[in-house]
Amino acid sequence: MNAMENNRKPIQVDEFSFEAAVIESKQPVLVAFLATWSRPCSVIAPVLDEIAAEHAGKFKVVRVDADANPALSLWYDVASIPTLLFFVAGNVRGKIVGTASKEAILSRLQTSTNNQQPKERRK
Repeated sequence: MNAMENNRKPIQVDEFSFEAAVIESKQPVLVAFLATWSRPCSVIAPVLDEIAAEHAGKFKVVRVDADANPALSLWYDVASIPTLLFFVAGNVRGKIVGTASKEAILSRLQTSTNNQQPKERRK
């Protein structure tokens, strides 16, 4: 399987793999903080799958289990789930809290990747 085929599905990351998968990524990354018990998370999960499949090679879609990775949730001020963060060159460039349509997510991702000034940088 080549790298593009690997990106056709959301990648599950944790506190140990986050930096390599997200911060060091050459591509923009959509990070979804989710929880298995959350109904809104189960609603948005298939949307994330579609986005990952349709936009493989343009950006990565990454999932973080918010319950299993509390340090990441605290670091990025994730107070509600689902929370979607848009990273470009290791910087958070956008955020959506709660469920959103595929179109809204893609629109925000486009805006975030075009924005030249980072909102927040990981220290």
